[in-house]
Amino acid sequence: MSIDPMTPSVPTAQPEPSLPPVAPVRPEPRRGLGLFATVLVAGITALVVGLVAGLSGYLIGQSVDENAVPAAPVVAAVPLTQSSGDTSPRSDQSIAGIVSAVLPSVVSILVEGAEESGSGSGFVLRPDGYILTNNHVVNFSDDDKKITVVFSDGTEAKGTIVGTNDSYDLAVIKVKESALRPLTLGNSDALAVGDSAIAIGAPLGLDGTVTYGIISALDRPVTAGTQGDVSYINAIQTDAAINPGNSGGPLLDATGRVIGVNSAIATMIGGGEGGSIGLGFAIPVNSAKRIAEEIIATGSASTPVIGVTLDLTFTEDGAKIGEINPGGPSEKGGLVKGDIIVKLGDRVINDSTELVVAIREYAPGDPVVLEFRRGGVTREVTITLGTAEAN
Repeated sequence: MSIDPMTPSVPTAQPEPSLPPVAPVRPEPRRGLGLFATVLVAGITALVVGLVAGLSGYLIGQSVDENAVPAAPVVAAVPLTQSSGDTSPRSDQSIAGIVSAVLPSVVSILVEGAEESGSGSGFVLRPDGYILTNNHVVNFSDDDKKITVVFSDGTEAKGTIVGTNDSYDLAVIKVKESALRPLTLGNSDALAVGDSAIAIGAPLGLDGTVTYGIISALDRPVTAGTQGDVSYINAIQTDAAINPGNSGGPLLDATGRVIGVNSAIATMIGGGEGGSIGLGFAIPVNSAKRIAEEIIATGSASTPVIGVTLDLTFTEDGAKIGEINPGGPSEKGGLVKGDIIVKLGDRVINDSTELVVAIREYAPGDPVVLEFRRGGVTREVTITLGTAEAN
């Protein structure tokens, strides 16, 4: 028999046992002192009770008084000085002023799928609903994923992916809004080590988190992601705390302009779950701007290439060409297998990763000057960058 836990059980009624008849009881006639006597007895009782209570109270009070410690004199509370109002007005160019102005343009992004879910950050690019974030925040395997964009005032909107570029780890999503406030984009080529940096995002789901630091290094070659889905970033390094969930949020300069897109952090090997150790990396805004503009215009963005496969086993200075792609820019420029590229423009190339990130600071169709070694002789060639397959 099943029992509904929300329904209390009721016991079945049982018949009462039969009892022998009882003769009616007649009240006896009252014999006593009458009403006056009742009132008199009540008064005497009250008097006696009052005397006993009074005597007991006197004895208890006397005992307490004999053993009591004299009370300390009451001392008036000493008032403490406190300012009234705001004693430190904040200018628009203070950290607080900048953050107050830009927070409405920074969003949290929640992604839910049947098998996996995640969260990250982003920021508004245009008033008509275009938002920039990292590719790894929104682009995972579940085709039926739901993207929710949460604004600083708590309002939510459904997001859809406009396009992505996994080589740069960037994505543009869109919400159906028409009066958003976009952030102003700065110039990452004008940065100097030591400049102020402000990171805003939703680390560990804590939306609207602000951290402050400096630019620690520029042109830092960084690879992020897993095998088969690796992004190469010519990164801005900062000590402003960046944690999981900051991905896709803006890195700002001292005037509140976007100088980078927070994307990766360095963690200690074997240190368990990753967290900020003061080594955060952002995609320079100049590269992000080009990718975002192409995605908004066409739904995809191009990646520049020189048309070679690099020899990743090479451990000396430079990037060694393993194979030449037929018909590619390097073959047209006269490069051959085994050439070691040691410079691209003014940038010295120390390894394969640095060559890749240096190339990705340009756009397809740009001319670049390569310096390379062949047979112990250093040579120079100008090639025009090609385009990798768009995604």
